[in-house]
Amino acid sequence: MATLFPASSRMFDNGFPAMNAYIGDVWISRLFVQRGMAAVYLVAFIAVVRQFKPLLGERGLLPVPAFLKHVGFTQAPSLFCWRYSDRLLDVAAWAGVLIALSAASGLTEAGPLWLSVSAWLVLWILYLSIANVGQKFYAFGWESMLLEAGFFTAFLGPSRVRPSIVPILILRWMLFRTEIGAGLIKLRHDPCWRRLTCLFYHYETQPLPNPLSWYFHRLPAWMHRASALVSHFVQIVVPFGLFAPQPVASIAGGLIIFHQLWLIISGNYAWLNWLTVVLGLTAFSDPILKFAIPISAPALAPRSPAFDILLYVIGAGTAALSIQPARNLLSRHQAMNLNYNPFHLVNTYGAFGNVGRKRYEIVIEGTSERVITPYTQWLEYGFKGKPGDPARMPPQVAPYHLRLDWLIWFLPFSVAITGEGIHVWGYQVWFVRLIRKLLAGDRAILRLMGSNPFSAQPPAFVRAVFYEHRYTDPQQKRQTGAWWNRRLLGVYLPPVSLDSLEDA
Repeated sequence: MATLFPASSRMFDNGFPAMNAYIGDVWISRLFVQRGMAAVYLVAFIAVVRQFKPLLGERGLLPVPAFLKHVGFTQAPSLFCWRYSDRLLDVAAWAGVLIALSAASGLTEAGPLWLSVSAWLVLWILYLSIANVGQKFYAFGWESMLLEAGFFTAFLGPSRVRPSIVPILILRWMLFRTEIGAGLIKLRHDPCWRRLTCLFYHYETQPLPNPLSWYFHRLPAWMHRASALVSHFVQIVVPFGLFAPQPVASIAGGLIIFHQLWLIISGNYAWLNWLTVVLGLTAFSDPILKFAIPISAPALAPRSPAFDILLYVIGAGTAALSIQPARNLLSRHQAMNLNYNPFHLVNTYGAFGNVGRKRYEIVIEGTSERVITPYTQWLEYGFKGKPGDPARMPPQVAPYHLRLDWLIWFLPFSVAITGEGIHVWGYQVWFVRLIRKLLAGDRAILRLMGSNPFSAQPPAFVRAVFYEHRYTDPQQKRQTGAWWNRRLLGVYLPPVSLDSLEDA
């Protein structure tokens, strides 16, 4: 189609020379954004393949068929609204894996324009269909980030076609909202961010610490304060540079990427930080990237006028959809990670508006004894990512997303802790069903967990106990090798048997 209207295409390519000079050439940055986004989508679909059915399948903890009886297409657009089965889920998940692999390898960009756009839109539709029926297990801000970024990546165009500044600017606007949203939510919601003391606690209380988190926690207090100050600067001041001329925009992108790499090496946040790094690449221009990567664009075909018109329509639509997120950023009652439409486009983002001062962990235990006494021996179930055994080194799992571990991390927030012990107001349905599956020895659920002390036969009883966890000090770590100290605060779930949970 590009060859049908060469004169018109040149008009679109060269009609805004001042803007092109302002933004800079973006062929290399487009290449890296597409490859990086494809890699993140690949990780996300691999997580679907490995985790979706035990959590949300026909026999999952929150079965999709039951959810769809109460939710329609207009509320949660999904291919599964017409029919769900675990077999169809497998088809969608593996299709996503294959398309993401093709995009990561450049195959989808080697063909015509329609192939590139279609491949990315199919990825978006497939993941949208999965996320919109994922309920609590997909209620994370980075799900919407991935969907929004993937949708607009579809319009970057293949590598042999001249890139447009429109989708690049849209993705920069998304990065701006992500950073500003995260920065403002911190200052508005938790006074420790204003006092520069939140990092005294963050590395110890974050959802899934990694092997370096202990060492970050032990940094001196002045460095924690300085890090918090740098975080505020990068998230609140630097994003405005994304829309400045080069090289200011590239410097802003580099500072954002540096900040995200700091977060990557200090914790496990699924693909949140990696996706933000990919978005940060949109700030760079080709002349600057060539200093690090000496490659040049080949001869590029002009874009078709029809595609340019589509891009400007998408740009106008993005501007219209941006009104509510912009108002949210300006509001004293700013919300965090809010979708304004069921298609997850142009959302509100933010992270760590509140930082826990203490770390509480729910530990699940079982016993084979048929009679519970004060002397009953309880054996602990392990998890792949969340802390449990004090001697176990926290693993590095990101950018992979351990959905079960994350949801269990949230459970202590609903527990009242007093000097007399703990008070549990109630139990999540999915958690009760998890306990039931452990009592039944469900292999699919056990594959999502770590060590299983009942591999020979399921336990007779299961309970959940409530601990406070604290990092060991350097001397304790040298002497014992332990990463954590933990103190039992109470029983979260009293011992239950399979018979007692028959109706769960």
